[in-house]
Amino acid sequence: MRITEAAKRLDMSPRMLRYRDSLGLLPPVRERGAHRRFGPEELAAVAQAVELEKRFDVSPAELAFALRALSDPGVAAAVRELGVRIGRIQVPRRALDFEKEKALRLLRTRPAGDTSNRA
Repeated sequence: MRITEAAKRLDMSPRMLRYRDSLGLLPPVRERGAHRRFGPEELAAVAQAVELEKRFDVSPAELAFALRALSDPGVAAAVRELGVRIGRIQVPRRALDFEKEKALRLLRTRPAGDTSNRA
């Protein structure tokens, strides 16, 4: 179906569908140079995106950026670095750090003067 009919079925304007397409929120066009046609897959993708936007209170542009962060390792790393810097993401602990912290906890819980060798 053409964009006008698809927009009507999705209860949005053709302009909003074109905007979503420009953000990469629609499956890619299969035929070069042809007008975009909307089938069940495209309608379902738009409906799913709209549902996510409502559920998580995000805009189409924010959803598009989230998809980019998930698919582009460079973007993901930059966003993770910012998250760590501003305290929204914790730095993943390495196994060696975990073992060091465990040993320090054990040393702190031993009574003073206890020289017994506990296993």
